[in-house]
Amino acid sequence: MNTVKSNVKIAKDVYLMKIEGHFEGRMGQFYMLRAWSDYPVLSRPISIYDIGVQEISFLYHVVGEGTERFKQLEAGDPIQLEGPYGNGFPVVQGKVALVGGGIGIAPLYFAAKQLQQPDIYLGFSRESYLVDEFRPFAGEVVCDVGGIIVNQIDYTRYDAVITCGPHVMMKALTERARGSGAKVYVSLEKRMACGIGACLVCSVICQGGNRKACVDGPVFAAEEVRFDAEHGV
Repeated sequence: MNTVKSNVKIAKDVYLMKIEGHFEGRMGQFYMLRAWSDYPVLSRPISIYDIGVQEISFLYHVVGEGTERFKQLEAGDPIQLEGPYGNGFPVVQGKVALVGGGIGIAPLYFAAKQLQQPDIYLGFSRESYLVDEFRPFAGEVVCDVGGIIVNQIDYTRYDAVITCGPHVMMKALTERARGSGAKVYVSLEKRMACGIGACLVCSVICQGGNRKACVDGPVFAAEEVRFDAEHGV
């Protein structure tokens, strides 16, 4: 059992929670978090936002029973972590763009710190947050509130594009980047029960058949994912 170090509101229904302890993880991986003994039944998969000296951080959006419980946690409260899980973002060469939509910016901060000055594109529907936190690790930071962030990218400038956010955004990005030469990787948000590939809750419809977001993903090469069949978008 671990201990909450801080749990701060960043924007409407968005919180940054730090947990004490020594943790490991690669960019794009996630942990299963649990702060209750009975209900809800399942732990919640949350992407790594950052790992520091004797602490790990998670940026989360309050959307249901589990994250509502997280929201109520205070410094000193106990919380259980299992992980890190997932295959994370690949180590890519050349010029890289990171593209996040809403709470999808969460895994990109840890990635930005480990890549070589990537350009960063952050899109929000109503309110931006944590944009300045990215600037020390970026070549360029572009922020859009209320618009369409994927329309502001010249994909021919990049060797690789890594994205996380709403499925409709990632599908649109994949289509716009087609033919540009940029390799696109998408991080998919899926409901998960076990996090270790046993329950099949997080199946992803791919070109070669179903795969599991928890162990095969959550990061996939964009051309693998059948967005139309998977998400109906």
